[in-house]
Amino acid sequence: MVATAGETAPLAVRRMKFGFDDDAPATKYYANGSIVFSHLVAVLSAIFPPGEDIFVRSVRRYRDQITDPDLSQRVSAFIGQEKVHGLQHRELNEQLLSMGYPTPWFEFLLESTEHLEKFLDKRYPSPDRFVKLRRFFLGFTVAAEHFTATWAENILKSPEVQAMMYDPEIRNLLNWHALEELEHKDVAFDVYRAVGVPESTRIRWMRFAQNFGIPILLLFTLASIVLNDREGRRQPVRLLIETGQMLRSPMFKGFHKAMKPFKRRDFHPNQIDTTELMTTWQRELFGEDGELVGHLK
Repeated sequence: MVATAGETAPLAVRRMKFGFDDDAPATKYYANGSIVFSHLVAVLSAIFPPGEDIFVRSVRRYRDQITDPDLSQRVSAFIGQEKVHGLQHRELNEQLLSMGYPTPWFEFLLESTEHLEKFLDKRYPSPDRFVKLRRFFLGFTVAAEHFTATWAENILKSPEVQAMMYDPEIRNLLNWHALEELEHKDVAFDVYRAVGVPESTRIRWMRFAQNFGIPILLLFTLASIVLNDREGRRQPVRLLIETGQMLRSPMFKGFHKAMKPFKRRDFHPNQIDTTELMTTWQRELFGEDGELVGHLK
């Protein structure tokens, strides 16, 4: 049965600790032995912390306008989950930096909005001031949450993608992060609807994400290789082959098509039923003998 907009599940904020202070992966190209895929994962991990911060700020500034107690509780859990994501990815990014991946550069790019947002939130705390700018960030968050939830679904439902992650601790972090993206995929959307932002804002953002999201990530990945990986940039043919293999992998397969439902004005994230997948991985990771029970703090 497909969930409707009114059907939600309780959110758990899990305090996690991964082993990124221990030994680094045995090989630099820890993702399927692929230069391109390994750099892509590093780029994603680098942009997650500042991205999660944007998501938190864009939702949190509307908390006082939310009258539904259930949604208010889910917003608190959403903020908690996103903050833990950022913390754990920053620890992974330190390890990736020691392996030669330029994670601080990509984190810096997304942090550029932080000073502006914090200035506005401090000087003009009401979201009724600079309305278009604040709706701009909320619309970005809603579209990005659908983008990441789609990726999370691809990661969790594909044994091939699971096998591509050679390093078990990086795989553990990505599986946990993917699970929680599915758990809270409707929260920012419901805030968006609750505060009455026009549907056109999120739809414009999704058009941008659908058409430019993956090309931008590939551009960042190429920049990471060209600027910081001598071994990688000396193998242009290998890079071309690996890029094609990655784009044909289950991680990307059907991605453009999966963005289309979001552009309907009657769309809601729970119309895409991931309940069974989510329940399976909750049990797999955090059940009685779950793989990540020992990672809980």
